[in-house]
Amino acid sequence: MKIVIAPDSFKGSLTSIEAVETIAKAFERVSPEFEIVKIPISDGGEGFVSSIHYSTGGEIIETTVSGPLPGQKVKAKFLLKDQTAIIEMASASGLTLVPKSKRDPKITTTYGVGELIKEAIQNGAKEIIIGVGGSATNDGGMGMAMALGYKFLDKSGKVLKQGGINLLKLNKIKDDEIYDEIKKVKFKVAVDVLNLLCGPEGASFTYAPQKGAKKKELPLLDKALKKLADAVKEKYGIDIENLPGAGAAGGLAGGLVAFCNAKIERGIDLFLNIVSFDEKIKNSNLIITGEGKIDSQVKYGKALKGIIERAKKQNIPTIAIAGKIEGDWLELANTLGLSAIFSMTDLAMKESFAMKNAQKVLFNASIQIANLIHKICSSRQ
Repeated sequence: MKIVIAPDSFKGSLTSIEAVETIAKAFERVSPEFEIVKIPISDGGEGFVSSIHYSTGGEIIETTVSGPLPGQKVKAKFLLKDQTAIIEMASASGLTLVPKSKRDPKITTTYGVGELIKEAIQNGAKEIIIGVGGSATNDGGMGMAMALGYKFLDKSGKVLKQGGINLLKLNKIKDDEIYDEIKKVKFKVAVDVLNLLCGPEGASFTYAPQKGAKKKELPLLDKALKKLADAVKEKYGIDIENLPGAGAAGGLAGGLVAFCNAKIERGIDLFLNIVSFDEKIKNSNLIITGEGKIDSQVKYGKALKGIIERAKKQNIPTIAIAGKIEGDWLELANTLGLSAIFSMTDLAMKESFAMKNAQKVLFNASIQIANLIHKICSSRQ
């Protein structure tokens, strides 16, 4: 029996690689007859590079770049394979790089992402795919563009400082000294949300609060991104304000479109294509996926939905394991097209315990599922 194990990360507990190895270990313990295919999943956030590297190989290149805070330096990495570079913005400008007490999207920057882009090109990349989940920023990609030589000027012609709030002073974009090699490179942006850049459901109002912004600061951050959108439209004729997905990563996705001529794509589709998911699941009897929480939001383009869609095309049943399930289980399974949903925890188990002992809890849940599948298969022989 061929079983594909393809979980996303269990945020706060397990990476997708840890999850895939844990579930696989359980199935291998139950029966050596299971043919296991392991594909850790990511739709563009933390783990994007390592998950792709797990399935495709390639060269991991480590470098030091600017972090999200002014003056901060961080170790970041990208994957290079066949002149394609995979970059994870979170490794340079991610929320986990900023202590909770210092989180402030008014001042955080994507400058380090621009440095990673430059480094990738200098290492021979002709195509760059950037996963933009998990950001600490709200600068519309201004910092990234600055690292590539763009200048953002106020009315007096003075160059703006980094940080999204400074876009309120933006009057003009200057591009006569940009790193010219970016024009020779094809860019794709892997997004896990389709929010617009501005407005009530834009980058600032939707995501800046979790990055440390106060409620009274949200209109200012939104206005700052609107100034950027207006300047981009005036300079290049590109409307990033009304582009679905441009608001991802505090507007970095929109900035990549404006300054690198990037194309925005659904992160899970990009990922599954890169790792040849459709080919690897051929002739499978079952796909097991999972993530930290399954609720009604999964239907809005999340990783789980992308996996189920691919499985349906080949008529492969899919089972999901969740750390936490919110809503009616049966309704969720039917809506998503799952054969079954299993929870890692029971009603008596505290969520804090489950998260602290996630590997053991996931293993135990997987053992039960593997036993059930093995017994069903055995009874049919």
